[in-house]
Amino acid sequence: MFLSMNWIQDFVDLSGLDKIELIRKFSLSTAEVENDILRKGSEISGIVVGEIKSVENHPDSKKLHLLKIDAGEDELIDVVCGAPNVKVGLKTAFAKVGAKIGEITITPRPLAGFTSNGMCCSEAEIGISDDNSGIMEITDDVKNGTDLKDIYEIDDIVFEVDNKSLTNRPDLWGHYGIAREFAALAGRELKPFDLDDLKAYDGLKKIDMKIEDTLCQRYSCLQIENINRNVSPVNMRIRLFYCGMRAINYLADLTNYLMLEMGQPMHAFDSRKVEKIRIKRFDTPFTFKTLDGVERNIDENTLMICNGNTPVAIAGIMGGLDSEIVDDTTTLTLESATFNAVSVRKSTVRLAHRTDASMRYEKCLDPEMTVTAIARFVYLLKKYDSDIKVVSSLTDEYAFRYDTVVLDFDKNFVDRYTGIEISNDRIVATLESLGFKVELNNDNFSVTVPSWRATKDVTIKADIIEEITRIYGYDNFEIHTTRSPLYPVRASVVKTTENKIKDMLVKRYNLHELHSYVWAYNDELKAIDIPVEDNVKLANATNPNIETLRNSIVPTQLCQIKSNLSFSNDFGIFEIGRVVNGLDENGLCIENKKLAITLYSKTRNVKDIYFELRDILAVVTDEIKHKALTFEKAEPTHSYEHPVNLYSVCLDGRNIGTIGIVHPTVNKKIDKKAAIVFAEIDVNAYANTEAAPIVYDEPSKFPPMDYDISVEVPQGMFFSHLAECWKNEGGEILKSTKIVDTYDTDTVHSVTIRFEFSSNERTLSSAEVQKIMDKIISNLSENGVKLRG
Repeated sequence: MFLSMNWIQDFVDLSGLDKIELIRKFSLSTAEVENDILRKGSEISGIVVGEIKSVENHPDSKKLHLLKIDAGEDELIDVVCGAPNVKVGLKTAFAKVGAKIGEITITPRPLAGFTSNGMCCSEAEIGISDDNSGIMEITDDVKNGTDLKDIYEIDDIVFEVDNKSLTNRPDLWGHYGIAREFAALAGRELKPFDLDDLKAYDGLKKIDMKIEDTLCQRYSCLQIENINRNVSPVNMRIRLFYCGMRAINYLADLTNYLMLEMGQPMHAFDSRKVEKIRIKRFDTPFTFKTLDGVERNIDENTLMICNGNTPVAIAGIMGGLDSEIVDDTTTLTLESATFNAVSVRKSTVRLAHRTDASMRYEKCLDPEMTVTAIARFVYLLKKYDSDIKVVSSLTDEYAFRYDTVVLDFDKNFVDRYTGIEISNDRIVATLESLGFKVELNNDNFSVTVPSWRATKDVTIKADIIEEITRIYGYDNFEIHTTRSPLYPVRASVVKTTENKIKDMLVKRYNLHELHSYVWAYNDELKAIDIPVEDNVKLANATNPNIETLRNSIVPTQLCQIKSNLSFSNDFGIFEIGRVVNGLDENGLCIENKKLAITLYSKTRNVKDIYFELRDILAVVTDEIKHKALTFEKAEPTHSYEHPVNLYSVCLDGRNIGTIGIVHPTVNKKIDKKAAIVFAEIDVNAYANTEAAPIVYDEPSKFPPMDYDISVEVPQGMFFSHLAECWKNEGGEILKSTKIVDTYDTDTVHSVTIRFEFSSNERTLSSAEVQKIMDKIISNLSENGVKLRG
């Protein structure tokens, strides 16, 4: 939002003060000032009022004219001009020889065979509007040769405030609220508005108006006739332009002017088209054409302003095309209202249409401002169009009132919160300068919050502390080291486990950590042939590409693999992030934290990287939990999972995740020449599995004995199944078993298993070991495992 210091100074005298320093203080105390501070008008000089005394057509050009200009000097000045609106008697902005417009200095210049000793300027050329259709037309009674800066507010300081910092301050969405802040910061008095006396019209008829839906908090209106002026005053147009608005016509400009001045949006209806005002919602949806000419779909939740039963405006957002003010409008019905902020916000989202008015209504405007805004409007209308006639009394319906907020506290409360000594007099002066009413009894304060701060902003005593300290100046506080003891925070088991996993995956396995959003990208997933699975959706999603929350991180990583194919022929990525699996009984998302790992390779086959991923999981688990993982055959639940070699990852007999190969159709869409494998682990289940204790096993003084056997294993049998055959055999002397070799053909799957025997007390005999092995071989045979050789 752009703000004009000239406009602010209408309401507070800042003479003798450093305006730039005041803006800096405002940024520190109230709202963030963005970008550079603009010094409007500094780029032009020497522009005066010039009157066209004669106009002749150029003999060799259809567009150019030969003018003689009276610029307040003894002689008329010859000028060549191509503007279409030149005429005798027109007063315009004239740049004399020596004048400056930006980086251009005006000099006598030959033009189409004639010398032009100056330049007639458009409003756009001197930077006071975007109108470049012709030269500026000055209708005010001003003397020729007068410097334009002496009669119009061309010189100004304009600064921009970050709208996000004003979300909780509806009173700051207009220049008057900003002026109140400057007055408090500068220690100057805030001037009241110049208002028309609306009580003078009490004897006139009221407008037929009724609030039929309490989403309208207050609706005030007035009818005015005999409006003759169509073009806004120059200074009004300049202020609107400097603050980012385009001049339209006098009545539309005046409503925009009041919105920027007071923060109160207003709307003017052509009275010929609006006779009976009703504020309500409709039971059935319909289409409605707004002022911008767009057909909008109105549903049963959108509040409308109606002429009887005919909609003429979307409440708080935009008026309708059929009731707009046009050039021949001489009678208007003026609306000044407040609406339920949540309703307006939801309507703007449904309509995908946010306006300057709706941005203000969304912030909970002060209902007490509606009548003041009308009184201000009538005052300004009369000031520039004195023949207007008010033909109705003020019609006002107040459907919802905010509670008056009174906060009681003592001096000790202020001292305890601020940590500094601020006198009672300064506290009172600060709060009163901001519009609060203060009663002081000894050291006890009773503060009544003004209506423009009580709608959503100041509600508790701590808010008062903020008001006192920000005006006092945060940079005026002395810095003290805290005396409070600081205790270390014990990290949670889950967080500690996450950090250990990340360290190992990055440092030991050179994987790249990624961070992604929690939604499924519809377009990106569609490109690799993965449908977005039905899941929780974002309410009022502005982009259908991201409306569904993901239930797995793997599809996200597959999209990331595709977008990074040129990075390397071999790489791996991982992420610990959140997924959502439906809603619980309270309607809240069921969130789970997952570890997803994806390996990609164009130089190795899928078997190699599959076993690499399995080993990564096994080593990480052995290091962190000191336990071994087991694997069980699994059935696909997602479209990207290949049913072949898809296994559940188990820890302590509990399923904690999945390891698998990417489905061929998806793999082909990403890179048909590459191998891609994935794993996804439930981090909470993993972290909350108790780690096995580390037991020291003293090396034996006696030589160990190894015994190898080769066996043919049936299809589908896991090593964990084989282990059941020696689980209860060997007692304390069977120390370990492991696979040392494998042999595969289309029909045979053979493995060589090594059994290690040792004792800390004696040397083992071959007969003792052979007896144990005979029993193990017998158990294997009973389970369909054949001994080879």
